[in-house]
Amino acid sequence: MTKADLIDEVSRLAELTRKDSEVIVETIFDSIVHSLRAGDKIEIRGFGSFRTRQRKPRVGRNPKTGDRVEVPAKKIPFFKPSKELKDMVNDAAEAAAATPATPPAAEGQA
Repeated sequence: MTKADLIDEVSRLAELTRKDSEVIVETIFDSIVHSLRAGDKIEIRGFGSFRTRQRKPRVGRNPKTGDRVEVPAKKIPFFKPSKELKDMVNDAAEAAAATPATPPAAEGQA
C-alpha cells in the first residue's frame, strides 16, 4: 500500500474528500516525524510503537572500491509492532493457509 492508496482508503471509509483525507494522513505522518526528531516515543495501542535508536560510528567499506569509509553516528527510526498487530497478521496468514485451494476444473469431463 502506498501513501496515495492510504489517502484513498481514508477518503472512502470516512466519506471525506480526497483533499481532506490527504491533510489527515499528512498531519499524522508529520506528527510522527516531529515527535521522533524531538526524541519522543510514539505508542499507538493495538498497532505498535515508534522510537529512535542511536547507531555508533563505525568503519564501513565502499562496495565498489573496497576502500574504508568512516560512517558517522546517527539516529535511526525503529518500529516495534504490538502483540495485537502480530496476532492479526499471523491469524490472517493462517486463515489463508488453512483454506484449501479449489482444484482446477478438468477439461473435457462432464
